[in-house]
Amino acid sequence: MPEQPGAAPTAESLRSVLRQVIDPEVGLDIVELGLVYDIRVSGNRVEVDFTMTTPSCPMSAMILDDIRDRLGAATPPGTEVVAQLVWEPPWEPAMMGEQARRHFGW
Repeated sequence: MPEQPGAAPTAESLRSVLRQVIDPEVGLDIVELGLVYDIRVSGNRVEVDFTMTTPSCPMSAMILDDIRDRLGAATPPGTEVVAQLVWEPPWEPAMMGEQARRHFGW
């Protein structure tokens, strides 16, 4: 659902924006992969907790930059975007959406 012009972003609308962030190793978005744990909107600050499938993921810096860029573009000027890479709880395949499970044949 598109935002009304000038409307404050919501966690739901920002989750939709994060569906544009693709993990290039698998070609699926980070929401569908279950990598986005939490989105908090408070005033002019947006915080996102996300993870990677493994701590050794070589794409983590690129994905972090993409998260910041896309959320920055989707929020009003002056909004502080904080993306935090977290490791708890550990990611597991059960966190993936149905589309991702089908993609991997699970």
